[in-house]
Amino acid sequence: MSEKNLNIGIVGSGIQGVCNALFLQKKGFQVTLFDRDNPGAQAASYGNAGHFSPYASVPINRPDVLTDVPAMLLSSTGPLALKWNYVPKIIPWFLKFIMNSTSNKMMHTAKNMHQILDLALPAYDELFDEIDLEGLVENKGILYIWNDQNLKSRELEINVREKLGVKQQLVNKAEIHDLEPHIKPIYHAGVFYPYARHARNPKKILLKLFDLFLKKGGKFNKVNIKDINFDEDKPIFKTETQSYIFDKAVIACGAFSKKLTDNFGEKIPLDTERGYHVHFKNCDHLLSRPVIFSNRGFGITPMEQGLRVVGTVEFGGLDNPLSKSRVKNLINNAKYMLGDLPEHEDEWLGFRPTLPDFLPVMGPSKNYKNIFYCFGHHHLGWTLGPISGKIVSGMIANENTNLDLKPYSSLRFS
Repeated sequence: MSEKNLNIGIVGSGIQGVCNALFLQKKGFQVTLFDRDNPGAQAASYGNAGHFSPYASVPINRPDVLTDVPAMLLSSTGPLALKWNYVPKIIPWFLKFIMNSTSNKMMHTAKNMHQILDLALPAYDELFDEIDLEGLVENKGILYIWNDQNLKSRELEINVREKLGVKQQLVNKAEIHDLEPHIKPIYHAGVFYPYARHARNPKKILLKLFDLFLKKGGKFNKVNIKDINFDEDKPIFKTETQSYIFDKAVIACGAFSKKLTDNFGEKIPLDTERGYHVHFKNCDHLLSRPVIFSNRGFGITPMEQGLRVVGTVEFGGLDNPLSKSRVKNLINNAKYMLGDLPEHEDEWLGFRPTLPDFLPVMGPSKNYKNIFYCFGHHHLGWTLGPISGKIVSGMIANENTNLDLKPYSSLRFS
């Protein structure tokens, strides 16, 4: 059987899974997607901030953030929170995070995130050329604002991005007001990324890409893959009652990927940053583009559903319930930025899959040559969906590449 006639199974039908599927189809593979939910259900590809952020190469693992962690945890308005019943489980991950927060490690992550982020929008455009977007993507840039208290941290980000060649436009108070006149004067300065984009409705975009996958002959099974066994080298997907055999497989189920990779004899330190959103309906006219207030670590994106307020890094695992205090925090922050707003709607909790070095895992499994990984994209899963699919599909097809892919390998945790 030639490589191109191989059958590929993918676990996960979010943006990573669907984009892997589409780029595998472009290379002639037969692809089946599996997910316990329908694409665009209440997971991360539905509830994200909707940012296409090719500039966002500077990671959270850096010296200045590390020193700020205690104050963030104690602040009721801060971006960081911890479910105390999860502390014993998060300690090993957090120790690895500390080890990865040196200046050298930060630059290693930033450089290797920049390598793929630089290709993110062209990869999207390859897929967008095949669908009718119907105004679902807007090219109005993304704006970050801060006050003087947050200046040092922002200077570090700006300097690192400058070194990497990221295009950025520093803006003063008057320029911010011209861009977004409805924001209260809570800011002193900011940075504008005019080439960045945002989604008016991430779910609708995902479903358009999923429909394209089906039109090209792709198959979808709404089942929960409990385990993956092997017939010689071929992966067998196991549900409660059924088995599906493939030539190769991709694990792309975000924060839930670890439940499968642990069974492959690999201890990949994947955990989840719990993120939240609320909507303020019929208010999207108040902003022209996404605005992030860096001091408090939240952002607001104008969408079809109204203003989507997003934020919080909460460590609490996959099983803890939604934190009402985090929701209240988002509501208060939105009003701090924009003043009076109507009653909020749609309280949402999602899971960002995150490794302690803030690089994704892309590439073959350490122990099984026909298993490929594509997860751990933290805050940038939406931005990196197509380029990740393009990279992993190229690996499966044994294509040559000019990219240095070693930094994304799961072998770095061996």
